[in-house]
Amino acid sequence: MYILNNKDIGTQTIKGTTYVFVDKPYWNKQKKQTRHKREYIGKLGSAGEFIPNKNYLAQRNTEGTETEIAATRRYFGATHLLDTIGKKTGVENDLKASFGDDYKKILSLAYFLVLEGESSMYRFPKFALTHEHPYSEVISSQRISDIFAGITENPKVEFFKRRAKQCLENEYLAYDTTSISSYSELMGQVKYGHNRDLENLPQINLAIVFGEESMLPVYYRKLTGNIADVSTVKKLLLDMNFLGLEKVSLVLDRGFYSQDNINALYRNKNKFIVSARNNIKLIKESIEASRATIKDFVNFCPELDVYSVSKAAKWEYRYKDRKGVDALNHKQLYIHTYYNGIRAEKEIAAFSKKLKLAEAAFLNGTCNESQKMLCEKYFNITEGKGKISIEYNQAAINEHVRNYGYFVLLSNHIKDSRSALSIYRNKDLVEKTFFNIKNRLDMNRTKVSSHEALEGKLFVQFVALIYIAYIHQIMLKSGLYKNYSIQSLLDEFDIVEVFKYIGKKPHFSETTKKQRELFACFGIDFTNHSN
Repeated sequence: MYILNNKDIGTQTIKGTTYVFVDKPYWNKQKKQTRHKREYIGKLGSAGEFIPNKNYLAQRNTEGTETEIAATRRYFGATHLLDTIGKKTGVENDLKASFGDDYKKILSLAYFLVLEGESSMYRFPKFALTHEHPYSEVISSQRISDIFAGITENPKVEFFKRRAKQCLENEYLAYDTTSISSYSELMGQVKYGHNRDLENLPQINLAIVFGEESMLPVYYRKLTGNIADVSTVKKLLLDMNFLGLEKVSLVLDRGFYSQDNINALYRNKNKFIVSARNNIKLIKESIEASRATIKDFVNFCPELDVYSVSKAAKWEYRYKDRKGVDALNHKQLYIHTYYNGIRAEKEIAAFSKKLKLAEAAFLNGTCNESQKMLCEKYFNITEGKGKISIEYNQAAINEHVRNYGYFVLLSNHIKDSRSALSIYRNKDLVEKTFFNIKNRLDMNRTKVSSHEALEGKLFVQFVALIYIAYIHQIMLKSGLYKNYSIQSLLDEFDIVEVFKYIGKKPHFSETTKKQRELFACFGIDFTNHSN
């Protein structure tokens, strides 16, 4: 009904029922300020329809008018931006082809997460009343839960396959995981694990694959909360083949390094760039071999602010032959070693501070287990006659910080250390995007109690993530981060309104030169929309 499209209409959910009210501003003479009064006119039904109450019907009958009004005013600018992004990236068509008539509902919920990401989903009805959006109608809280539960595996896989076709075969894919805390004990994949936010809650892990050139998410997968990153790569490779992404190029963080994973990448004929921890034998040997010459001037790369050297090596590729017998072969490997003096000093300072805190905790009796281990390894402690004497084991400390500032990348096809590091640093997009997931997409907590609802909500959040990643990409290229955050930019767009009257062409509120310039950054010509 048109009444729900009026900007002065609001909703409030009380004990599971969503009530509709009219916001009536008035001037308070005593306080000398505008105040607001709510007049409740009905509620929303299970399908999101407006059910007027007796007082509202009586008032409308007395006035001799119909319950529907012919004019509407709704926010338009930000959702118009998302409409354009959906068409440019193909997301809208891919959703329509995968989910049929339900695609508009999924898009509207994704729009809400992009524009109102820190708000809970139960506030969607208010958003739907005041904004243009693909589905156009209000969706009640119960119907949102039904939509989540109705997002099944087959259409999701179809959507991922279609998105995969957008990814060029020569594009690197960045892969990483993050933890999502949950209060639910009903879902089998919610387990206690290593939570990256250091929260003592059961969790699930979410893995996402990004294209480094397109800077857009390609695929995601939900993992059990207690599964380590290193054990996920083989399953990722199977998923990539299933989605038609054979022989893709991967860039992986050091948490995914293992001999088995490197062997799997060779076996699957994937190109890769992988970081590895400095305590691994191969990496320690590479650092030691480079130590004498890496700081020579010829090895300095000013655009990356590092010294670097590279060498060709052979990887001992272990596999099963056709008879199932263990076999050994050698594959080409390039080892790129880097040194950054500023990074070294920061790491040494951080470690020194940690040691000082451990020493103070030991002396006042508040040592935790990790601090006790530090004290035992790096201090010589003597206790006697009520006194404690601490001497620093400087040799052990020097040995520990010896490799600070060094890091190593492994690749099976990139010969040049500068190219390898440039590609690897693009992986930072993944980490920044995970921050966006948790803080913009209502994803710090799963906030659902069933497996089906969780799966559906994660998918809608993934769709919203594609839009945010695209916005992030344009903001980087256009230098918009100098003056805007993602939220403040969306707020700038959001204030543009559309006015609709039955039987007349819609028209739009005035736009400023600054707003039109911002629209132009996204390839949108808004001059024809202006009055």
